[in-house]
Amino acid sequence: MQAMGIDIGGSGVKGAPVDLDTGELTAKRRRIKTPRPSTPQAVIEVVKEVVDHHGWTGPVGVTVPSVVIGGVVHSAANIDDGWIGFPAEQAFEDALGVDVVVLNDADAAGMAEAHYGAARDHAGVCILLTFGTGIGSALLVDEVLSPNTEFGHLEFRGMEAEDYAAARLVERDHMDVGWWASRVNEFLQHIDRIFSPQTIVFGGGISKRFDDFSHLFDTKADVVPAELRNNAGIVGAAMAAAGRIDV
Repeated sequence: MQAMGIDIGGSGVKGAPVDLDTGELTAKRRRIKTPRPSTPQAVIEVVKEVVDHHGWTGPVGVTVPSVVIGGVVHSAANIDDGWIGFPAEQAFEDALGVDVVVLNDADAAGMAEAHYGAARDHAGVCILLTFGTGIGSALLVDEVLSPNTEFGHLEFRGMEAEDYAAARLVERDHMDVGWWASRVNEFLQHIDRIFSPQTIVFGGGISKRFDDFSHLFDTKADVVPAELRNNAGIVGAAMAAAGRIDV
């Protein structure tokens, strides 16, 4: 069985159809820069372009970097504030003409990793953190999701955690990756103290460089790289479209 997943981020909108038996993309993902300003209508047009590129006519799962409850967006992290209070699910269905499920981006990634990747068969508390424009989070207890955790917005070192340790500091502000990883380690230790996870899954695009800096991490939890890398959100969105995630 296949389903379509779209992952909306602060820097890009990407999507592809997914084989739900394997968790693998069945076509090369299409990525388009997130429009500026990233208003709901502007992003919806980009999502439609991605869906049309793949010729997809079935149900679609869409992730946003936001708290999502009942298809309505309740926060806006690294996207336009116009998303707050926006009935995203209905708007996407109207624009695409198909059934749509909307959910938090890191929650989608967490469930994808739990089903196909690094969090599979992990008992106890497992936390996925995605490092990109911001820091997303998914909290899993015995592979059951507690949605909309948003750990990247915890106060840390006098600021939001993602302002201290998001991957954008390396990719946009040219921070040395070792210096950045030392900051990430401080945040991981903070998460370790509060939640006592058995496993922390390290996700986001920069996870492909995990071996370059993982030696700097010092936590009680086992820190492992996401197996689906930056495709986890797409895969989780497709799972939601197929009804395999309860959102």
